[in-house]
Amino acid sequence: MLIAGFPAGAWGTNCYLVAPAAGEECVIIDPGHQAAQGVEDALEKHRLRPVAVILTHGHIDHVASVVPVCGAHNVPAWIHPEDRYMMSDPEKALGRSIGMPLMGELTVGEPDDVKTLTDGAKLELAGLELSVAHAPGHTKGSVTFRMPEARDGSDIPSVFFSGDLLFAGSIGRTDLPGGSHAEILDSLARVCLPLDDSTVVLSGHGPQTTIGQERATNPYLRQVAAGQGAPEAPRRGM
Repeated sequence: MLIAGFPAGAWGTNCYLVAPAAGEECVIIDPGHQAAQGVEDALEKHRLRPVAVILTHGHIDHVASVVPVCGAHNVPAWIHPEDRYMMSDPEKALGRSIGMPLMGELTVGEPDDVKTLTDGAKLELAGLELSVAHAPGHTKGSVTFRMPEARDGSDIPSVFFSGDLLFAGSIGRTDLPGGSHAEILDSLARVCLPLDDSTVVLSGHGPQTTIGQERATNPYLRQVAAGQGAPEAPRRGM
């Protein structure tokens, strides 16, 4: 399996290209602010052919390059219906203006083909299988994607694309419109805690981690596991 990731734009949002191997079809996860050139560079480097863009949520730092990327390769974008409006109205999603100079650089709107993500769906794209889990709290339409561990004896662990639900050492902010601290704690308990410790976590911001590492050290996941409330998370990303 090939996973090529890079941090993009003003918020350092992680964009990922995922394929069975170099030279194959791929999916693109969260092409955010100023990610289009990085996507093209990774496609060329690994000789990949995109078949879809899939989105963990609708904040502008994760979707700002959806229109140019989808348009350049004539592929659909997949997003949860509760976050779809954010592609066309990013300022409403933030509850404030994010500034005219920044907005002047963005291509706001939807690509020609938008498909709907639902809880429990199994996406079979580019020879990959991705399980979708609705995980509200950061936004109403936040989702995660999980790829199962390898079944060919190669000992490749499960990979979990957590978006802004879970970070190394922290969790997503809940102070923007549609955010809910109670909901994100529920999502952590329902979506993250059942995962195996070996599961690799690739989040929307920051470094790679594992569920085992976060179960042992992340104060939010530890308190959720103990059945306790957890304090509000610090701001990270949008």
